[in-house]
Amino acid sequence: MKNRHLRLTLLTCVASWLLMAGFQQWGTPVAVKYPDFWPKPVYDFASKPLTKEAVLLGRILFYDPILSRDSTISCSSCHLSFTAFTHVDHNLSHGIDNRIGTRNAPALVNLAWSKTYMWDGAIINLDMQGLAPITHPSEMDEDLAHVVAKMQRSQKYSAWFESAFGDTAITGARILRALGQFQLTIISANAKYDQVMRGEPGIAFTDQEANGYRLFQQNCTSCHREPLFTDGSFRNNGLPIDTLLNDQGRMRITQDPSDARLFKVPTLRNVEFSSPYMHDGRFKSLYQVLTHYTDGIASSPTLDANLRSKVALSPEARVDLVAFLLTLTDKQFLFNREFGYPRELLLKANAPEVSAGTQP
Repeated sequence: MKNRHLRLTLLTCVASWLLMAGFQQWGTPVAVKYPDFWPKPVYDFASKPLTKEAVLLGRILFYDPILSRDSTISCSSCHLSFTAFTHVDHNLSHGIDNRIGTRNAPALVNLAWSKTYMWDGAIINLDMQGLAPITHPSEMDEDLAHVVAKMQRSQKYSAWFESAFGDTAITGARILRALGQFQLTIISANAKYDQVMRGEPGIAFTDQEANGYRLFQQNCTSCHREPLFTDGSFRNNGLPIDTLLNDQGRMRITQDPSDARLFKVPTLRNVEFSSPYMHDGRFKSLYQVLTHYTDGIASSPTLDANLRSKVALSPEARVDLVAFLLTLTDKQFLFNREFGYPRELLLKANAPEVSAGTQP
């Protein structure tokens, strides 16, 4: 427990340093586009605008395993673009040396509307969020200073940092800032649901989807608020405690017993592609998730008030509700090449100069 507290203290100190660190405005501005019926982002784009060059650098970093100690794990190892920026082949995140984490990797989408990050809200600033997986011993198990040293041996990275920030200086703050810039562009806003809300010609819910939408509004919107399909809060949704992990959720951060078993409400956008579900990946299908809410709620002192009364959904109603959830799939987002692996750039960067000098 002491190590956890020390780790969180260090992260907080680094966060304060980054917040005070100034960045000269440089590069080609990028506008953040989202539907008119969406709320305004909470991220401060006025003082920290996106630039084309920094976004590209962040995308390169996101896919480069140079961020991990042995150069085997990248951000994309747990956050795949075509599966809603999460993983689907195991319940818990996997890191270097086949180490297994303690939680399922959350989907990365519409982060400009988030005030906190991670399942327990341990991070409050997207511009330093990347530090957590880079330094976590079960994920990348790396030191940020060593990442900087590895990149400084790459002429390609010197050129990319100069393009993004105006000079060739490679720093930990700039690495984290660029990663944040790329993640801010990961916006999903063109699912069938969005097209219906915009009133696009010829687009309408089927009868089954419409009934599922009605059921969703009756039973789910207190936590999964439209149009982002999360309210960003932390809640106990009645999952029986995992006796092996004994994950107490947000209480790990706040040390407040009233936060025991509270986890951040995940977005339901692209939920068709983001299984397995829950913070520990215990459910493989949406139908299993709905069955939990109708028949599997475990009572505890911090159980969300909305779940203290039984959720009544017939098998037919659950099918209709799933049909609506599938309208949140945004295939334009899932297969957007601008979010994908920058193959040509990374292959050139990693052969041979970076691969020849990844160890101290």
